[in-house]
Amino acid sequence: METTIMYGKPAADQIRLALQDEVTRLSEQQVIPKIAVIIIGEHKASQTYVRIKKKAAEKIGIKAEIIEKDEMMTERELLDLIESLNNDQDTHGILIQLPLPDHIRENAVLETISPEKDVDGFHPINIGRLAVEEDAFYPCTPLGIMKLLDYYNIDIAQKHVVVVGRSHIVGKPIGQMMLNRDATVTYCHSKTTNLSHHTTQGDILIVAAGRAHLIQKEDVKPGAVVVDVGNSFQATGEVLGDVDIDDVQNHVSYITPVPKGVGPMTITMLLNNTVEAAKRLSFKGD
Repeated sequence: METTIMYGKPAADQIRLALQDEVTRLSEQQVIPKIAVIIIGEHKASQTYVRIKKKAAEKIGIKAEIIEKDEMMTERELLDLIESLNNDQDTHGILIQLPLPDHIRENAVLETISPEKDVDGFHPINIGRLAVEEDAFYPCTPLGIMKLLDYYNIDIAQKHVVVVGRSHIVGKPIGQMMLNRDATVTYCHSKTTNLSHHTTQGDILIVAAGRAHLIQKEDVKPGAVVVDVGNSFQATGEVLGDVDIDDVQNHVSYITPVPKGVGPMTITMLLNNTVEAAKRLSFKGD
């Protein structure tokens, strides 16, 4: 079977080009979209991600303010900082780079961000709005998956979608988004018995378990569409997905690679949400 590799870059480039045009139009109306990214401590992977986000934002004209704080910052100090950004009219998006130090409660921090500036889409209000199909900021990776499937003209309605993983960041929201697009959805996770029985039923299989090469050829329905969200860093420096692409390729119709698959779409959706936040906040009531 001929397999199409769903690279994220072509779809991301197309969306970023359109976003750049929107940023230009906003700037002509004296609105410059701005995102504030807070990073606490010296977590090397987090610092790398923040640099990538800043570069991507500035490339299309979005202002990106990186706020670096010492690991000894208290939870109260962080909440006060977020509140000041909530009240700053020039800041349209707020992102907290995870993970946070152990002494700071993640939920308390994420819930303090104004839902209107929650460009990561993690606030409970935005998650609730997703569940009832209201306009909201949706989590970037699931939203990026939906845009990627649309770019490759993958039909979702009436398909059986199997999701492996139940995180609040990917698994749960992507299942809800698929349900909102008229798919039938099955959730699987670490406690699911006979995982292969379920995964082989999926017309579309989305794997976000964080376990390298969890899924092999025998775990996938022939001709299925496979989206691999996994990123497992090996001692060799290699990054492996949750799906063994070498084994699964030529057995499926479409598959995302790791890396270069979903990753570019996640950052692109962060940019998309920031531009959208700038429009909503700047022209509220128009």
